[in-house]
Amino acid sequence: MVTAATLLAAALYVDPAHAQAECGSVSIAEMNWGSAAVAAHLDKIVLEKGYGCQVTLVPGGTITTFEAMNEKGEPDIAPELWVNSFRPQLEKAVADSRLVIGAEILEDGAVEGWWIPKFVADAHPEIKTVQQALANPKLFPAEDDPAVGAVTSCPTGWSCRVSTANLFKALGADEKGFKLVSPESAEALDDSIANAFANKTGWLGYYWAPTAILGKYQMVKLSFSVPHDKSDWDACTVVPDCASPKINSYPTSQAFSIVTRDFANRAETAMDYIKKRRWTNATVNSLLAWQSDNKSSNEETARHFLQSMPEIWTKWVPADVAERIKASL
Repeated sequence: MVTAATLLAAALYVDPAHAQAECGSVSIAEMNWGSAAVAAHLDKIVLEKGYGCQVTLVPGGTITTFEAMNEKGEPDIAPELWVNSFRPQLEKAVADSRLVIGAEILEDGAVEGWWIPKFVADAHPEIKTVQQALANPKLFPAEDDPAVGAVTSCPTGWSCRVSTANLFKALGADEKGFKLVSPESAEALDDSIANAFANKTGWLGYYWAPTAILGKYQMVKLSFSVPHDKSDWDACTVVPDCASPKINSYPTSQAFSIVTRDFANRAETAMDYIKKRRWTNATVNSLLAWQSDNKSSNEETARHFLQSMPEIWTKWVPADVAERIKASL
């Protein structure tokens, strides 16, 4: 007897041979920061359960992943690649038909800069610029040496580590009583902010949005007192060990999904999803806050998004794909 369950199973069935022909094996970069890592797991679930792909996640970093995709054609997908540090190289890779740009995954843009806690800004309303903060090293003591100030940078492999080092040099921060501190991991960077709030001590350094941290802790972004100079940014600010960096403001940041031309050609149907999949900072902040509060994994957070916000993601895929994904949850 044919039951309703049998009919549902038949409707949701994806023929493996057909799926293999259209999508096949796919590698996705799982970046080492929250929003991008959750996006990688989201793409894994959608591509596997909705499109029948065979997905492998590989560790990724901004610069290393771009270079690997550009030079070696792998991994296939970088769900959230912040492109400001290598925009000219990306444009050339697209022009040479090596890479393809998908959706601007953070649809309302991303925010980068140097920040201080709001409680420091409230107590010292005269500090509105990075230069004014650097005039007060005692307000931002280094954890291991309170006698000097600290500017906190980024972990190895993050493009912001290069820009922060160059700006630190351009500002003459070491001559003003500061040292540059580079956390070993994203967790260590987050912990440095959490500890500053727990101990009510000053903190100065690089951070970005969307993140759970900026949802939990009130921070104020400082001005660099100069407009963004794109030519100098590309030629020096994001170039490792630039000899003569200048003070520069961070550009309006953009994060795109980047795929290899090979994937775009062989998985046109799945590529439609990559072109449509985008979300707001508010959505991501709420997801990352949920993840932090519930101590959940990236995969669990992606599943939570699919279960709790169908009004967002079902617009990215055809109805039959959406039903297969829902059934898998």
